[in-house]
Amino acid sequence: MTEPDTRTDTLEALDAPTRELVRLALVIATGREPDIRAAMARAVGIAVDPLWVEELILQSYLFVGFPRTLNAAREWRRASGRPAPRVDDDADQRNAPRWQERGEATCATVYGPMYERLRMNIRELHPALDAWMIVDGYGKVLGRPALDLRRRELCVVGVCAALEQDRQLHAHLHGALNAGASRAEVDDVLRLVEDFVDDEASRRYRLLWSRVGRT
Repeated sequence: MTEPDTRTDTLEALDAPTRELVRLALVIATGREPDIRAAMARAVGIAVDPLWVEELILQSYLFVGFPRTLNAAREWRRASGRPAPRVDDDADQRNAPRWQERGEATCATVYGPMYERLRMNIRELHPALDAWMIVDGYGKVLGRPALDLRRRELCVVGVCAALEQDRQLHAHLHGALNAGASRAEVDDVLRLVEDFVDDEASRRYRLLWSRVGRT
């Protein structure tokens, strides 16, 4: 893994806390445990909103799986000294009907006019994936109110790019714009990603983004 980008003066569209949140998402997705440990200490040191960090960690399991998410949560507890909340509404499975409603609304925001087509495409892959995407992905996780959807999508864009998931990146580039991110903010996210991918991948994503940005 390369050293973190220190050229923060060139990243003008993202506010500093959001920039650090995206950087943390990238490290959770790609870094080793020492990298994640250092990134959590950095987040504490520069006072990133701890609720944002908690929400970022929770949403990470959708994109990088439970092992990395559990490691990130462990390092966050150590670095921040914050205990886990005693209760959380979204830990109660009886809220599934609410997750369904919230998930449909959140997913519709992210995908805009492509929402119905997305649902059809995912159902054709497997109906269970469609249900899990809406209820678990967009309802139980991405629809949580403690972190706004714009910042969530900017982090998702970064992670999809860093993991070279081109199809998902294409969708979430649109999703970030649909959630209220500016083109300049997305530009900044892709510049942060440059430290986590090779030059060929960076050029490929820039070309993809130039196409999305014109639509």
